[in-house]
Amino acid sequence: MAANVQDVVMLVGDSLTQQGWEKGGFAQLLAEAYVRKLDVINRGFGGYQTDWAIPVCEQIFAKQHEQHHVPQVKLLTIWYGANDAAPAPSPQHVPIDRYKTNLSHIIQMVKSPTSAYYSPETRIILITPPPVNTKQWDIPDSPRVFETTRAYAGAVKEVGEKENVPVADVWTKIFDAAGRSEEACEKYLNDGLHLTSDGYNIVFQAIMDIVERVYPELDPTWEAHGRMQTVFVPWDQVDVQNPRPSLMKRKAQLES
Repeated sequence: MAANVQDVVMLVGDSLTQQGWEKGGFAQLLAEAYVRKLDVINRGFGGYQTDWAIPVCEQIFAKQHEQHHVPQVKLLTIWYGANDAAPAPSPQHVPIDRYKTNLSHIIQMVKSPTSAYYSPETRIILITPPPVNTKQWDIPDSPRVFETTRAYAGAVKEVGEKENVPVADVWTKIFDAAGRSEEACEKYLNDGLHLTSDGYNIVFQAIMDIVERVYPELDPTWEAHGRMQTVFVPWDQVDVQNPRPSLMKRKAQLES
């Protein structure tokens, strides 16, 4: 019975997104950054890859005729690749060319005016898979290859350039933070594939850097010169003599 009050940040992806609600996760950090301005919706599904993501997105994205009944997705992060990069014959494996096509397809679901899911108000950020630390990752039935994941991270950047969508290159940021050492990535990867809070902090900072540079209208920080406001006024702005009018919801984004 929750009413449509706040618009949203939507996170789509695999287990790296799903686990973003864990302590220090990027979903948690985004929810804190956008508190009272935008809600954060986590649509991460552990083990999923981009072949499976498309039919899921067809259900979790609102169609045009539905969009005026539901919260608007103001910011959408798309974060796949950690499973697509699993070597064949893994059922999670998606060949790199099809991976790129799938990412473009998901983007165009939102960006193309001919799409049933067209949402011109939605800003998109692609995220690369992080490095893998094969010294930590010890699941023989689900192997990962360092250089393969690097190639899939590069593929995300290619798609971002093609689709004119900014990319949070967390592969490079984490590898650089680890001194460009696979084994030193252990600080940022809790099992060789999934992220620690230190790793998620890098993801969060990469997203917020893009917001500040590319989508400043969605910058929630006070340093952004009042580009966003809380949906309901701060308590000290309530008209105590006649509170109801001052307690009406308002748009989080200010007119530019």
